[in-house]
Amino acid sequence: MIEIGVKQKLTVINMVDFGVYLGQPGHEEKVLLPIKQVPENTKPGDEITVFIYRDSEDRLIATVREPRMQLGEIAQLRTVEINDIGAFFDWGLEKDLLVPYKEQLFAPEVGREYLVALYVDKSSRLCGTMHIYDFLRDDSPYKKDDVVHGTVYQIHEEIGAFVAVDNKYHAVIPRKEIFATLLPGTVVEARVTGVREDGKLNLSIRKKAYLQMDDDCEQILKVMERYKGVLPFTDKNVDPERIRKEFSLSKNAFKRAVGRLLKENRIKITDTTIEYMK
Repeated sequence: MIEIGVKQKLTVINMVDFGVYLGQPGHEEKVLLPIKQVPENTKPGDEITVFIYRDSEDRLIATVREPRMQLGEIAQLRTVEINDIGAFFDWGLEKDLLVPYKEQLFAPEVGREYLVALYVDKSSRLCGTMHIYDFLRDDSPYKKDDVVHGTVYQIHEEIGAFVAVDNKYHAVIPRKEIFATLLPGTVVEARVTGVREDGKLNLSIRKKAYLQMDDDCEQILKVMERYKGVLPFTDKNVDPERIRKEFSLSKNAFKRAVGRLLKENRIKITDTTIEYMK
């Protein structure tokens, strides 16, 4: 049986001017591999590894080109067009992949990349979906404190940022761990802070406190430069939201870094300000 959406080895059944027909010995079903993609010196009986999809006229077609994903897989794809039926993504084949409006989590922007999963719709056509949650796995090999890489695919205001680690494992960056702007499509390097009983990963984009503090101190000094060396608040009277906005830090992280800078005599604290030491 010829399978749509996956790579498979098929046999050259017969050759025509515009390509070769492929199939499986003993089965009547055949699919065309266009002449421009037929390997040199191909002859009847040869096996060719191809990917099967549907062309612009909705006919099954074979290609030797490498798609960026197969059926049931997830890949980060670039949006190339948006029209009245949905968004089209470049997935490495001549015909772009359609993500219908009902399969979009949000409105994608042309030129940006997002995670998309490949499925077969009710009309037996390959389509993409941005609803990738059910395509992700919960059997990752990672453990606490491992550093992982993943892609943000959804932001939930109350929960946090949902991430596909290695583009295939469930993970989330809890809201309390987010101090910088994260958008769908953002690629992150993160630390595993825990593995839940269901196998899903909790992540942080910050290092452990003692490792992160040097970076936090430099961030504070960088912001102080914009204020010409004088912050118009202290670590005690500043609002946590202002810290998050100005420094991309939590208030606790801000206080720890200020304490370090104070101990190193790089700043001084008055009743109302934090200032460079001269």
